[in-house]
Amino acid sequence: MTSSTIESLLKSRNAWVKGQHGDEKAAMVHAELLKSIAAQYSVFENLRDKVLKATEEANRDLMVTAQDFAPAKKPFIEIMQPLGIITDDGFGNLICGPKGRRFLSGGWLEELAWLAAIAAGADEAVYSQVLGWEVKGYTGENEIDLIMRKAEHLAFVSCKALRSQLDMSDRKQRNRLMDAVHEADNLADHFGRENERVGVLVTTDLFDELKMSARYNALMGKAAVLDVRIIPLEELGWEKLVAAMAELLEQ
Repeated sequence: MTSSTIESLLKSRNAWVKGQHGDEKAAMVHAELLKSIAAQYSVFENLRDKVLKATEEANRDLMVTAQDFAPAKKPFIEIMQPLGIITDDGFGNLICGPKGRRFLSGGWLEELAWLAAIAAGADEAVYSQVLGWEVKGYTGENEIDLIMRKAEHLAFVSCKALRSQLDMSDRKQRNRLMDAVHEADNLADHFGRENERVGVLVTTDLFDELKMSARYNALMGKAAVLDVRIIPLEELGWEKLVAAMAELLEQ
């Protein structure tokens, strides 16, 4: 048994938790939905994009109704409406409020990562946690998507809900992926210790199954050099995701 906690380990590293972390009870309530999203991400992605766009259309010129979706998408609607993630605006249009917007935009991925961390055997895990820090008299803060603890070791994961299809001609998308790797490496440098791992969980397809090769060689090479574990769309399914989290927790 160890008396260490995530908070106590961070304090020993001149860092401290600020405010509340993500709601663990909410993640548990959403468990069925989260696993369904992981198993059918392309279906969810299409629904999410349409609902978010409809919500942003102030004059409701864009209407999104349950009838617009193929039967495969309707279970998502049936699960999300009772949870308050998406709502009917009274005219049959599917939209979302602030809570739903946060969930659809990426909050779901942090919740899924937390569930997988617990299933992977983490002694403790928190998601969406802001940390304050001090280095040589300078102070600052970072929000970390997932922090896991196994005994006295920590692991950190950055979650990026990005477009599933990789377009190598899209410089903005390439830059966001590369920035995510550097962001994770910075977490390791700032808060990590020797033999502690960092990862990036990203909803982009980064592996070409037919060619058996990485779609973005430079990204995977940079991640290998920095020892950042990339968990791509191919590993979003529940069992593979749990295995990836267990790998990050290995000492």
